[in-house]
Amino acid sequence: HTYAEPGHLVRLFGKQLPFSLTDEQKTVVREIVADLRRPRPMTRLIHGEVGSGKTVVAVLAAVLAAENNLQCAFMAPTEILAEQHYRTWREPLEKAGIMSGLLVSNLKQKAKAAIAEACQQGDISILFGTHALIYDYVQFARLGLVIIDEQHRFGVEQRGKLFAKGDSP
Repeated sequence: HTYAEPGHLVRLFGKQLPFSLTDEQKTVVREIVADLRRPRPMTRLIHGEVGSGKTVVAVLAAVLAAENNLQCAFMAPTEILAEQHYRTWREPLEKAGIMSGLLVSNLKQKAKAAIAEACQQGDISILFGTHALIYDYVQFARLGLVIIDEQHRFGVEQRGKLFAKGDSP
């Protein structure tokens, strides 16, 4: 995937944030943008204290993917955390014109099917969820970025199944 420089959507999303990024966050975002613009897949671990803003950096990368007509799978280890990410980011993403979705095991089958369909059609740009994202019925139209929150809580095989849903995300 060839990523363009951050443009309109990234700026619009940034304006939706109720805070300014720290210098450290800006540095990491610039590094991620540079990595995404390279011809080989990026593998990066973002670490920091609780509340240091790792998630906003990850979501900005997802917004850049959306701006480049690619989808992002954002996998969290628990339904509570996946739902928290979705609730926190859905509105600012929507205001920037980016559709997101939530896929967790406790959803009713009809809701799961509708989300999976929207994702497969490419209507959802950022899909937050748990290990439910690796199930066979979940397909992406253009998976370009995989974000795994607390990646140490998932096995190599689980992470590999998610990566396999895209073309070198």
